Amino acid sequence: MNSSTSKPNSAPTSSVQLLSRDRIGALIFLVVSLIYGYQIANIALFPGDEFEPFTARTLPYLLTTAGIVLSLLLLITGKNDEQSGATVDFNWKLLISFLVLMAAYGVGLTWLGFVLSTSLFLLGGFLLLGERRKSILFGASFPFVTAFWLLLTQGLDIYLESGYIFSAW
Repeated sequence: MNSSTSKPNSAPTSSVQLLSRDRIGALIFLVVSLIYGYQIANIALFPGDEFEPFTARTLPYLLTTAGIVLSLLLLITGKNDEQSGATVDFNWKLLISFLVLMAAYGVGLTWLGFVLSTSLFLLGGFLLLGERRKSILFGASFPFVTAFWLLLTQGLDIYLESGYIFSAW
């Protein structure tokens, strides 16, 4: 028998990916939902709240349950075809850039405040996604965030971080 022939007991190879992009996203969402659900136990309750039907933990429990159910559904029903291969055409540089941008947003929120840091976050996200028109970049970030800030602070009376650099004014 020639050494270049295949072994008789070997399984045929297939180009179908078991871990498609849908399933990788579902796995990540499942892990995030499980971690979020684990952290719900750290939410403090007022004395006597353990007997109430609706507490500070109720909505987080519902969100965790919904996240787990939806991610499991996506794991089961995810595509298996060649076009949705897991890491074949995945843009890892873009993913890491967005993770760095999100971390910078978290730090910037404390220092720059909600309006400036959120506007810069949207501006940076649009740039990472390839948008270069200045009218779209500035028109979709700063006015939208300002309108949202006005709605939350003036309409709904919700406090949003003003930032350390603006708190002295």
